[in-house]
Amino acid sequence: METRLVLLHGFSKDEALAVMRVVKTAVTEPDGIAFAATTASNMDWKVADLVEHVSEEHAAFLASKRP
Repeated sequence: METRLVLLHGFSKDEALAVMRVVKTAVTEPDGIAFAATTASNMDWKVADLVEHVSEEHAAFLASKRP
C-alpha cells in the first residue's frame, strides 16, 4: 500500500497535534497515514524525496509496533 502523507507547515506544536488527531478520526485505517512537518532542514527538499523519507520512517515505525 502506498503511504498516505499529510504535510504540515506553519502550525504550532499544539495545532499540529490537533490536526493529526482530527485527520486520524476522519479516515479509515489511520495507522496508514504518515505525518510530516516542514523544518529548516527539509524546506529545500524535493517533495518526492520528502515523501520517500517519511514513508520509510513510517514503515519502520509500523514494523516496530507489530508483535
